[in-house]
Amino acid sequence: MFNTREIDHIYSLLKSVGDAQKKEHRRLAITDIEEKSLNQLVSKVDLQSERSLVEGLQKLTPLASFLTEEETIANSGGKDLWIIDPLDGTTNYLFGHQQYSISIAYQKDGEIVFGCIYIPWEKEIFMASPSGAFLNGHRYEITGKTRLQDALLATGFPYYDFTELDEYLEILKQLMRKTKGLRRMGSAAIDLAYTSEYRFDAFFELNLSPWDVAAGSYIVKQAGGMVCDFKGGDDFVFGRSILAGNKEIVPELLELIQASIDL
Repeated sequence: MFNTREIDHIYSLLKSVGDAQKKEHRRLAITDIEEKSLNQLVSKVDLQSERSLVEGLQKLTPLASFLTEEETIANSGGKDLWIIDPLDGTTNYLFGHQQYSISIAYQKDGEIVFGCIYIPWEKEIFMASPSGAFLNGHRYEITGKTRLQDALLATGFPYYDFTELDEYLEILKQLMRKTKGLRRMGSAAIDLAYTSEYRFDAFFELNLSPWDVAAGSYIVKQAGGMVCDFKGGDDFVFGRSILAGNKEIVPELLELIQASIDL
């Protein structure tokens, strides 16, 4: 996998892009923002960040392909693949909130083997490789509560696909009664990073995209956690649902979810 020099290159790239995002924070005009589809916003910062990330990662892996949220590059012919979200939490960013992140994952021969999430305002880099999970260079392992009733959970609310809205609200209603609480950060990458480091005991959501979860799901797994889709399978990167957390909480939470929603 990537050596120390290459990882340092990735860290420097993420910090540079994050610094540029912070510089533009709260300075965007309405003319700098577009709505790609219902409630899905994009700004010039998303586009500039993506171009910078692609350019920097191409220097490291010139033969790799890129799957990117804003589709600023048409390079899709390489054997290996970078999955990139240049600014996860765009709505937070555009409304002046600091809960947003940069998420990148590297897939080799069909398997994710590297993931990195940078949270600019917290100056935190969550990284995972075959060697394990690391926060700002320090290795850690997932832990957390062993009972759902003691757990703090993270989720995201439907914002463009409301097909299972009633079922999802039923899940939330039950979990409000059966847990210590629910939180919505507005960035799935942050939710997963925090879950891997036991600030949340589990995270679940519907209708995310690969760039939202590719890095975070790998980080949770390399920290020793469990990740699945709502069917209990492994189609959580390119599928419609994801559930992640420690191995004690996930089975109990999965049972509750499956009793309320049929996918």
